[in-house]
Amino acid sequence: MKPEKADKIEQTIGYEFKDRKLLTNAFSHSSFVNEKHLSKSDCNERMEFLGDAVLELATSEFLFNRHKDMQEGELTKLRARLVCEQALAYSAREMDLSDYLLLGHGEAITGGRNRDSILSDALEALIGAIYLDGGLTNAKEFIERHVLNDIEHKKLFFDSKTIFQEMVQSENLGTIKYKLLDEYGPDHDKKFKEAVYIGTREYGIGEGHTKKAAEQVAAYNGILKLKAERGEDSDVPKKC
Repeated sequence: MKPEKADKIEQTIGYEFKDRKLLTNAFSHSSFVNEKHLSKSDCNERMEFLGDAVLELATSEFLFNRHKDMQEGELTKLRARLVCEQALAYSAREMDLSDYLLLGHGEAITGGRNRDSILSDALEALIGAIYLDGGLTNAKEFIERHVLNDIEHKKLFFDSKTIFQEMVQSENLGTIKYKLLDEYGPDHDKKFKEAVYIGTREYGIGEGHTKKAAEQVAAYNGILKLKAERGEDSDVPKKC
């Protein structure tokens, strides 16, 4: 990784590496390593394995201390939602990690930089790199700052379809229906636009790289509209 890019990402994540080879390793996708005929150990898969374990430990400890009355089953479900592939990809996009991915040419031109699986793996590899470079304390600080931040907002966003359904059912407002409005872009980077309706009335529109993701954004916007109709003051961010 070029020094100027390393400088920029260190500023973004709030951690300065002693060994920048670890940083490069964290962003080296297997397609890049194969294309450059590098050693298999130079790709980020081993780092991702380590980062996944560190992330689970840090998240478990954070939730255990924060939710003292929450039972094991609830803690497990909440942890799963916060560290699922989609949630990690969302956090990675907040930090623009896609700008630093080292991908093979084929992977790059087929939309690899926008793929949730690649982004979430890179984030876990970055956590592993921070752990190796600076220890558990620095890794936990990074996780709490960039992955476990705004938990209530993230829970609302990633559970939006369920929450929207519960809100509608609690007031007997009608039947929820999702409708595909449009799909566009090349096959390797297609985007979908979905709308959510209660009866015949549109309540939200969302876009995403999958129909499910677009429905999720539409439901989130539907929640905001329902809250506005109730006259509720919401501190929920208008964009996720």
